[in-house]
Amino acid sequence: MSRPLYRGFTGSSGRLSTGSGIGDSFNKSYQLKDFSEIGFGHELLNPFGTSKSRRSLTLGLLKLGVAGVIFLALLGLLFWVLCISTSSQAILYRGYRRLQEQLVADLSVVGELSLGIGKLKELEFCPSDYENYVPCYFNISESSNPAELDGKIDQYERSCVHRSAKEQGCLVLPPKNYKIPLRWPTGRDFIWKYNVKITGQELSSGSLTKRMMVEEEQLSFHSDSLMVDGVEDYSHQIAEMIGLRNESNFNEAGVRTVLDIGCGFGSFGAHLFAKHLLTMCIANYEGSGSQVQLTLERGLPAMVGSFATKQLPYPNLSFDMVHCARCGIEWERNDGIFVLEVDRLLRPGGYFVWTSLTNTHRSLHNKENQKRWTLIRDFTESICWDLLSQQDETIIWKKTSKKKCYSSRKSVSPICDRSLDMKSLYYQPLNPCIGGTTSQRWIPIEDRRPWPSQVMLSSAELSLHGVQPEEFFEDSLNWELSVQNYWSLLSPLIFSDHPKRPGDEDPSPPYNMLRNVLDMNARFGGFNAALLEAGKSVWVMNVVPVTSHNSLPLIFDRGFIGVQHDWCEAFPTYPRTYDMVHAQGLLSIHKHHGCSVLDVFLEIDRILRPEGWIIIQDAAPLIEAIRTAIPQLKWDARVTEISGNKDDRLLVCQKPFFKKQIQ
Repeated sequence: MSRPLYRGFTGSSGRLSTGSGIGDSFNKSYQLKDFSEIGFGHELLNPFGTSKSRRSLTLGLLKLGVAGVIFLALLGLLFWVLCISTSSQAILYRGYRRLQEQLVADLSVVGELSLGIGKLKELEFCPSDYENYVPCYFNISESSNPAELDGKIDQYERSCVHRSAKEQGCLVLPPKNYKIPLRWPTGRDFIWKYNVKITGQELSSGSLTKRMMVEEEQLSFHSDSLMVDGVEDYSHQIAEMIGLRNESNFNEAGVRTVLDIGCGFGSFGAHLFAKHLLTMCIANYEGSGSQVQLTLERGLPAMVGSFATKQLPYPNLSFDMVHCARCGIEWERNDGIFVLEVDRLLRPGGYFVWTSLTNTHRSLHNKENQKRWTLIRDFTESICWDLLSQQDETIIWKKTSKKKCYSSRKSVSPICDRSLDMKSLYYQPLNPCIGGTTSQRWIPIEDRRPWPSQVMLSSAELSLHGVQPEEFFEDSLNWELSVQNYWSLLSPLIFSDHPKRPGDEDPSPPYNMLRNVLDMNARFGGFNAALLEAGKSVWVMNVVPVTSHNSLPLIFDRGFIGVQHDWCEAFPTYPRTYDMVHAQGLLSIHKHHGCSVLDVFLEIDRILRPEGWIIIQDAAPLIEAIRTAIPQLKWDARVTEISGNKDDRLLVCQKPFFKKQIQ
């Protein structure tokens, strides 16, 4: 067996155990005796008759010798310092500055946490109307009449402000009849109906993407339902329209990542997951019947997002397919700027699948629908999309793989400036230009290696992102070891109610213990890759903080999904939507943020499901500082040392399941 990586658990108080067995320490004090007691205070008898003057001379010479030795030592030291300073003064200064800056940063965070503890003492549970609280979208009235919002796309736009712990100041409770979600894959087909906010209107919906079967306490998406059978036929139809035998061949055609706009309840993505495709669902904020909330409850990727006035927080050339089935977007509006956003997100050779009732031949007899269709057809042709096929309600376009197409075809939209392609796209305004053409990542999907071989990028691919192969492979190896030990660490905690017999090994955790995982500081996506390598049936939302280097394009090129985010703002999701939140090094970079670390922890509590896990690795002083605030968040916490790394600590927390409601 390999040497265990972690040791030194503490109890829920978070106090680190040394394991030394030493209870108390003692101090020894030494007192110098008076000079008179050791003979230097009196004149002693001398058998040789030594005079007082000779003794004085001897003492003087001794003092002079000692002074000379000290002078020579100081002179040598000064000479050594001068030599060092002249030869490597710049190196020493830079090293000193780095140490000083890191120390100041750590101390500032520690000081901030220490001052912030007082704020958390008053934390209470939020009122029941906060059960589905999504801060950045909470300004939208749940009672708004949909007819009044028609055409007002800005009503769906996010509006985030930096909130302090004192301003929000409460912990979001689950609904009254909330139950822990069923484990994957059972939870994909059945969810507890009281875990989500849903009304009779949503339950009676008869559309392909939103039909559900209602049982006594569950909502069913089982494969026996008409809805899933319809999705299977629909997926097969899309594959044939592209020119494939069936949907199992999507991967061979270069399709791995899919953006599903207005995804219903995620059944299209659930079906594609079995075909090794990873689908990100985005939908508008909804007060009830939320597509995003139900999709995440089923254990599928989703986030609140909309085609309104801002770009989505994904890099250029990220998705192999963009799908819209009755998503409600009017693609011809605003001179086709929403189509340009799809074009920006699609890789070269990627597919845009649009299913709408207005696409049928019968609907096109209507003059208004015909005019709308003509505008969209002409615009897509001008930006070098090829119309592959049209069947019933579904139309499929393929984005060009050849840059020269833009110079040979007259387009109503200009090519984006190179500076825009290089710019971070964190909710920037929509641009009326064709993006991504100047990127080195312009690689047709058919030329990319199929999943899962694309996870390990080649040296040439890494060079596009400015990453050295040695750094990338070292990161991968470290994460493989870390994930192995994370599971060893969590196993005894999960099975603590079933103590093992002497000599037995620790029980293995169930492979489906977790499903929805959020990595707050994903870097290269190494945590995601290691989880899949270990055979964990999870998906990971890889988050790249806006204050760090934007490695999100690299994450997408590995076949994963993720988003840029400012952790001083609320994450675009509903409460209780993640099983685990992971963060390595986030506290160390938080000095660049404009909010308290405690605000971030309150947000973690909001999006984490009851009995969910938090794993945070960071510098020991920062972990020790935040540990003192954890009890105020009502989390159960343990701190452990990391073998071979004296500078870092690991904080493992679990959010309890509080059922008591505030009246």
